Amino acid sequence: MLFSLTANPLLAQEKTYFEKVEELEQQKKEIIKEEKEALKKEVENINQRLEAKKITREEAEQLKEEAAKKRALNIENRIAIIDNKIALLSRNEDTSDWEEVEDSASYIGLFGNGKVLNISSERSRNKYDRRTTTDLVLAVGFNNALQEGQDLNNSDFKVAGSRFFELGIAWKTRVFQNSNWLRFKYGVSFQFNGLKPTDNRYFVVDGDETLLVEHEFELDKSKYRMDNLVVPIHFEFGPSRKVESERSVRYYTNNKLKIGIGGYAGFNLGDRQKLKYDEEGEDIKRKLKGDYNTNEFIYGLSGYIGWGGTAAYVKYDLNTIFKEPNAELHNFSVGLRFDMD
Repeated sequence: MLFSLTANPLLAQEKTYFEKVEELEQQKKEIIKEEKEALKKEVENINQRLEAKKITREEAEQLKEEAAKKRALNIENRIAIIDNKIALLSRNEDTSDWEEVEDSASYIGLFGNGKVLNISSERSRNKYDRRTTTDLVLAVGFNNALQEGQDLNNSDFKVAGSRFFELGIAWKTRVFQNSNWLRFKYGVSFQFNGLKPTDNRYFVVDGDETLLVEHEFELDKSKYRMDNLVVPIHFEFGPSRKVESERSVRYYTNNKLKIGIGGYAGFNLGDRQKLKYDEEGEDIKRKLKGDYNTNEFIYGLSGYIGWGGTAAYVKYDLNTIFKEPNAELHNFSVGLRFDMD
C-alpha cells in the first residue's frame, strides 16, 4: 500500500517530464521550419530589389549570404535555448519550479566547450561593419626615363616599346567611423619597369658608370628591365554607396569616382638586359645580369583617378635609376590600374 502511494506521484511526475521534453523537441522542428521560411522571404525580397535595379548583382549576393548566415545563427541559438531547457528540467525534480527554469533558460545557451552565451545581450544584435577590405592590384602601361632638360621627343628610350607592369595586394581601411569618403590604402607590390633604348644602343658598365653605347650589330631587340618590391601608400577619396541590412553595414565604391594620392618605397630586386641580334647569319639571344650601378632603394610619388575598379595611373621615381656619378635619370610610368576586390 505504501509502495502504491509513493510510486504513483513519481510516475505522474516522470510522465509530465517526458511530455514536456517531447513538446520541446517539437519546438526545435518548428524553429527550423520558421527560419527557413523567413530566409525564403528575405531572398525573394532581395531578388525583387535586384530586378527593380535598386541594388547590383554583387550587392544582392552579399545580402543573400548575410541573410543565410543570420538564419543559420538564429537556428543554432534558438535550438541551444531549447536544449538548455531540457537539460535544466532534467536537473530540477520539483515541477513547481519548471516555469521559472524555462524562463531562465531563455537567456543562456550552453555549448560543448562549457562557455555561456548571453543570447539576449545587446552584442548579438550589433551590426557587423567591416572597415577594412582587400584588393588585388594590377597595373600596365608605358614606361620611360628622362634626364633634366629632356622630353619624350628626345628621350633615350622608345616611347611605345618601353612598358611597365605592376602586381600586388592592397588593404583599404575606412578612416572615419560613419563615413567612407576617405580611405587609407596600403599594401605590397611587384613593379617591373622596362626600357628600350633608341638608336641601336644598349647599356654597358664601365666601373662606376653605366653608359648607353651603340652595338656593333643591328639589334632586333634591346631591353633593360628593373624589378622592384615596394610598399605603396595612398589616401583615396570619393563617394560610395552605403548598404545596410539587419546584420551588416557595407560601403560600395563600384560605379563611383575615386581619386588616390600617395607614394611608394621599397627595394630593387635586380635588373637585367636582353639583347637579340643576327651575327653572321646566326640568331643570337643574350640575357645579361649583373650590377648596373642601380640604386637599391626605390621611392617615389604615385596617384590615380578613375571610376569603380579602373583608373588612370601615374608613378614617378624620385630616386635616380643609377648611382652617382651617372646622369640623373628618373623612371616614370603612365597606364591603367585595376583594383579587384
